[in-house]
Amino acid sequence: MTTATAACPGPELSEADAAALASSFVRALVRMLRAHDTTGFWERKSDSELLAPYIVSREQRRSMPVIADPNSRQLWHIEQYWAAAGLAVEQASGIIATPMVKLTHEGFGRAVLIAGRLVAVSRILRDVHRFGFESLSKLAAEGEKLVREAVQAIETFPEAARD
Repeated sequence: MTTATAACPGPELSEADAAALASSFVRALVRMLRAHDTTGFWERKSDSELLAPYIVSREQRRSMPVIADPNSRQLWHIEQYWAAAGLAVEQASGIIATPMVKLTHEGFGRAVLIAGRLVAVSRILRDVHRFGFESLSKLAAEGEKLVREAVQAIETFPEAARD
C-alpha cells in the first residue's frame, strides 16, 4: 500500500472533509480499519472510501426504521470507532485507554474508555443501527471531542489513570 494513494482525499470531498482526514482521530480510525485488512482487499481504497460506512446523510437516516436490530457489520464499525478513540487517547496522553462496548441485540448499551482505574469516558448508546455522521468533518469533530474529554479526565486524575 502506498500511503500517498491511501491518504488521497479524492475530488468529491469538501475542504472541511479533506481537512478532517488529517485529524488525529480520523487517522487513528483509518489505521484501525486498515489493520483488519489481512488480505489486502482494501489496499486500493482511499481513506474516504474506507470511512464511507460512518457517513449517514439526513435522508439516509430518515429512511431507516426507528426501531431495528443492528447487523454485525454496524456493530463492528462501532467497535472500531471506540478502538480508534482509545488509540487517539493513548497517542495524546501516553496512557493506554481501553474501550469496552456492550450492546444488546436491539442496539442499546454503553461504551466506556478505561485508563487504569479511571473511566475516562462513558456514553449510553441507543439506536446504533442508525450510527453515523453527516460528514467526515462531523465524524472528526465528534471523535476529537471524545478524545479531548478522555485526556482531560486523565489529566484531572493522573494517579487513577496510571494504576
